[in-house]
Amino acid sequence: MAENTENSQQACDGNCSSCASSSSCTDPNKKSSGIEKVDISVKHIILVLSGKGGVGKSTVATNLAMSLANKGYDTGIVDLDIHGPNIPKMLGVEDRRLESRDGKTIEPVRLTGKLGVVSMAFLLPDTSSPVVWRGPMKFTAIKQFLEDVNWGDMEYLIVDLPPGTGDEALAICQLAPNIDGAVIVTTPQDVAVLDSTKAVKFVEQLDLPVIGIIENMSGMICPHCGDEIDLFGKGGGKKAAEDLNVPYLGSIPLDPEMRKAGDEGRPFVVRKSGDDQHQATWEKVDAVMDNILKQIKQ
Repeated sequence: MAENTENSQQACDGNCSSCASSSSCTDPNKKSSGIEKVDISVKHIILVLSGKGGVGKSTVATNLAMSLANKGYDTGIVDLDIHGPNIPKMLGVEDRRLESRDGKTIEPVRLTGKLGVVSMAFLLPDTSSPVVWRGPMKFTAIKQFLEDVNWGDMEYLIVDLPPGTGDEALAICQLAPNIDGAVIVTTPQDVAVLDSTKAVKFVEQLDLPVIGIIENMSGMICPHCGDEIDLFGKGGGKKAAEDLNVPYLGSIPLDPEMRKAGDEGRPFVVRKSGDDQHQATWEKVDAVMDNILKQIKQ
C-alpha cells in the first residue's frame, strides 16, 4: 500500500488545472484554484467529527442542530456519513424523501420551520441498502448536498461527518465556505482519546479552528443505588483538551434516556424529563451546546 501511495504521489505533477481528477481530488495539499468553494448563503458552518466510531458523534450533532433551531436560528444539518447515515433515524424522519421543486433544486426535509436536514438515507431504496462508492462519487454527492439544496439564508449548518479523517472530511473542508471550526467528540477511555487527538491534529493541519472537545458517555448514575459509575473512565477528554491547548466544552453522562431519544427520533434536548437524574443530564447537554455557541461568538 505504501508503494502504491508513493507511486500516485510521484505521478502528480502539481498542475491541478490540467489534472483529469481535479474535480474529485481530496488531497489537502491541492492548489486552491483546483476546487472552488460552493456558493451558499450560510453564516456559520460547524463540523462534528471524531477519530473513531461509537462515541456519540451523531447524537451530539442532532442535539446541537435541534438546540440551535429551538433558539430561533435557521439551521440545517447535513449527514455526510455516506455509508452509514443515521441522522434521519435520530430525528424521526427516516421515512421521508428528498424532493425537487424545479428538477434541479433539492428541498431539505423539514422537521420544523427552523430545521432542515439532508442525508443519503433519503435517497436509498430502504434502510438496509448499502452505499458502495469510492471517493469521487462521494465528493460529487457532498457538493450537491451543499450547492444544489435550497438551504435559503441560513445561520447555522451542522455537518455530521463519519469517523476518521478521510474523503468526506477533506471534501467538506475544501468545498464549504464560512467554516467556524470543528467540534471533536470522544469518550473517556484511552483508545478513544488517542483517536480524538488525531482528529484535532487533522483539523489544525487544514488550518481550521478546533471549537473544542466534548467528553461523551462520561460517567453513569446507577438507576438502582444512585452512585456514579465510571463505566468508560472519566476525564480523558478534558485532559486531551488541556494537552492539546484547545477548549474543553464539557461532559455528557451515559444515560439510558439518551439512547432512547436517538432510537425514538426525538433529540434529548427536547425530552425534558422530570426525573432528577435525567434532568441533570439534560442540563449538562444544554451547557455543552451553549459552550459551543460561546466559542463560535468569541
